[in-house]
Amino acid sequence: MRGSDELLSQSGAVSNGSVMSPQPNHSDNNNDAKKVKLDKNQNGKPSKVIHIRNIPNEVTEAEIIHLGIPFGRVTNVLVLKGKNQAFLEMADEVAASTMVTYFTSCMAQLRGRAVYVQFSNHKELKTDQTHSNANASAQAALQAASALSGQNETQGGPNTVLRVIVEHMVYPVTLEVLCQIFTRYGKVLKIVTFTKNNTFQALIQYPDVVTAQAAKLSLDGQNIYNSCCTLRIEYSKLTSLNVKYNNDKSRDYTNPNLPTGDPGLDATLAGLGAGAPGVLASPFAAMHGLGSPLTSPYGNSAVGGMGAAGMPLAGFQMPGAAATTALSAAGIRLAGTMGSAGCVLLVSNLNEEMVTPDALFTLFGVYGDVQRVKILYNKKDSALIQMSEPHQAHLAMTHMDKLRVFGKQIRVMPSKHQTVQLPKEGQPDAGLTKDYSNSTLHRFKKPGSKNYQNIYPPSATLHLSNIPPSVSEEEIKDAFTKNGFPVKAFKFFPKDRKMALIQLPTVDDAVSALIKMHNYQLSESNHLRVSFSKSSI
Repeated sequence: MRGSDELLSQSGAVSNGSVMSPQPNHSDNNNDAKKVKLDKNQNGKPSKVIHIRNIPNEVTEAEIIHLGIPFGRVTNVLVLKGKNQAFLEMADEVAASTMVTYFTSCMAQLRGRAVYVQFSNHKELKTDQTHSNANASAQAALQAASALSGQNETQGGPNTVLRVIVEHMVYPVTLEVLCQIFTRYGKVLKIVTFTKNNTFQALIQYPDVVTAQAAKLSLDGQNIYNSCCTLRIEYSKLTSLNVKYNNDKSRDYTNPNLPTGDPGLDATLAGLGAGAPGVLASPFAAMHGLGSPLTSPYGNSAVGGMGAAGMPLAGFQMPGAAATTALSAAGIRLAGTMGSAGCVLLVSNLNEEMVTPDALFTLFGVYGDVQRVKILYNKKDSALIQMSEPHQAHLAMTHMDKLRVFGKQIRVMPSKHQTVQLPKEGQPDAGLTKDYSNSTLHRFKKPGSKNYQNIYPPSATLHLSNIPPSVSEEEIKDAFTKNGFPVKAFKFFPKDRKMALIQLPTVDDAVSALIKMHNYQLSESNHLRVSFSKSSI
């Protein structure tokens, strides 16, 4: 195929994406590549060549081909990037007609932009293979497409069921979160979630292949939350899902009367005449405050709609929305879920001689914004810690349960308390309870803070930031050594001298150093910021 500029020089002017009438053709050496004209703005007579308008600039040949795959074999493709148009040749007119008919009733989209699908005036897309600028990528995309459409549907070809893997899952992802995201592309019929090889996965069934494919194309590789919870999507080998229970692991939206699988709850719901609600409270009901590229366009609406008995689906709330649970509104308390959904942690086996509210505030502050800390008056090896969000409490528990702090292995678990009470006037407290809600040291105040991207498990290497240019490597190392932390290695960031890595002999040392050295005064206006690093020096 010739370069697209040469093609276009033969094919008439284009203005603002609408097509002007083409110039007369020159029959030149019978080279049909020169005759590919941009088509008039009409659906025209059936042809196996399809004309697609208004495509985004960055679209690849593979994305154009994917639009056609559900309707039959794709035999050729031409993308005219400068003109925001493309041509797709199907194996036969029947496939092309099916595709055009389908996209007259529902809008085709590429990268979130509406594109227009119509018959081309050309009966075939003859291309001169040697001249195509994008020849290599076009050929690779066509080969991949033919391999894909050659598969039997049970072997993972285009299909109504998608298999979704969530990578780098910093925050819990619930069935409701998935429903909200995938409902954008069409009606979700069924969802089954499970964990396999330590990764969270889901199977999601749509009514037809085209909707499933639109969701796959748009969402594959996207992050649910800023810089984490990445969706990897492929077609499942299953063509239909068999869902037995409506609960927080699986749901059949076409059959709201399925049991939950919990005999006690099923009996309670039957007594209420509610049927199975399909609204089991997620343990992480209030994940607001996270800037989410995928879920934010909904504002505070709960997409995916209503459970049985007209109860709104509980679980995932949009960023900033109040966390409400439909079941508790109906007067049903689910055993175990309320505690785990809360913001308060119970920490035990603390070193009584060393631990203070400030030490716990600093350490737990690595994983979220600590609002209050209470060391128990009658049991000083235990404390209650209130985080600002349930997912922060979950993160802190995941990373710090069984961590050694000041020589003792601490235990971290959800508390049944919803808040940490401040002592009443005149009650003896000895400074064991502190309120940090107005602290300037919170790391995650801003929704979607980039600090969420730098949350790592405790390690022997610490990440230092907010270092003023006047402070040298020796001064920083001396500060650590004087406070009892021998330094194994130190390195400034090559591109940003405000940051450095410092390596201590053990994780225990690093935990103590983080508690002591976070907010350490380096100059009149600079206090050191310390967190755990994923790197070593």
